[in-house]
Amino acid sequence: MNKEKWLLEITPKNNLFDLNLKEVWDYKDLLFLFVKRDVITLYKQTILGPLWYLIQPLFTSVIFTLVFNNVAGIQTGGIPPFLFNLAGITTWNYFKDCLTQTADTFKKNEQIFGKVYFPRIIMPMSVVVSNLLKFGIQIFIFILFYCYFLFTGYDIEPSKYVFLFPVLVLFMGMLGLGLGMIISSMVTKYRDLTFLVSFGIQLLMYISLVVLPLSLFQEKGFEWAVKYNPMAYIIETGRFMLLNEGSISLFGIVYTVVITLVTLLLGVLIFNKTEKSFIDTI
Repeated sequence: MNKEKWLLEITPKNNLFDLNLKEVWDYKDLLFLFVKRDVITLYKQTILGPLWYLIQPLFTSVIFTLVFNNVAGIQTGGIPPFLFNLAGITTWNYFKDCLTQTADTFKKNEQIFGKVYFPRIIMPMSVVVSNLLKFGIQIFIFILFYCYFLFTGYDIEPSKYVFLFPVLVLFMGMLGLGLGMIISSMVTKYRDLTFLVSFGIQLLMYISLVVLPLSLFQEKGFEWAVKYNPMAYIIETGRFMLLNEGSISLFGIVYTVVITLVTLLLGVLIFNKTEKSFIDTI
């Protein structure tokens, strides 16, 4: 009896770390469709539309500048406080969006996952890619304000390591993707995590050096509060690359790379394990 041949044969994953990049590549058109959907539908039926890409970081930077720099008197080392905050917020927003939007992958897409097969990991990957477009627009706005302050007489210049900034963004996206996949897998059983993530991400921002410089934590003796936070090193390193303000820590870089890779591998492991049975539990 001849064995039937199929164009596509779906088999269970034997290895929980199996990412199967070839299969993901075969579904690249679907990935781009999800990216297009995310970009188009995010601000659909809004009056200002894509302008929200700009309004949120600009208004947040203005408020933080008034509160932390003008009222609280936090110094930014000769860098215009608005530009200092805009650099931190722009970088932080990419990580925050990757984490929060991938954290409800299973819950948000349960109707699609239950009806048709495709590599599930494409969904969180599309979130990371679509947020990259938003990040690109916001970093362009940062460059415009950078030029404005430069031509109005401020002594600012990027670090000689600024060309490594895309690598930093890559690791930031990988960290957000890994954490998002872990949380998304756990949310299928523990819905409380949805509220914990939205609450915890706000607290995490204040110990990630988004608006408070590392020197302030060192001066007040609270360096321990940021020592083991990889996002603190990413924000501080990113600000150093863009504005040549702050410092780069070799320990911080190695620590961040290790934590990011471990988190991503753990995220793939838990995501693949949950993928097999989440329809029965969600």
